Amino acid sequence: MNDEANLTFSTALLFLKEGRRVQRAGWNGKGMWLTMSPGVTDNPSEKFWSPAIREWAAEAGMPAITVSPYIVMYTAQKTIVPWLCSQTDMLAEDWSVL
Repeated sequence: MNDEANLTFSTALLFLKEGRRVQRAGWNGKGMWLTMSPGVTDNPSEKFWSPAIREWAAEAGMPAITVSPYIVMYTAQKTIVPWLCSQTDMLAEDWSVL
């Protein structure tokens, strides 16, 4: 923890948008945090991670696609996953910046 502790999610989101990492004191898994993936502009279709999206791109004649920014979580299992905010996370005031 540091001076940027006990924040609301609204404030934590501003730090995410600046490229920082944030976490909640109330999470059960230790070492978990969030960050913002910046997305990719004109990502070539051959680099799509999903075979279904690659197939769609070929059928649709899409040589590239833009991936919008999104929030990811580093988990207690030491993996990165897309993250969605729960009601509890949105209303919590125990967010901090790493």
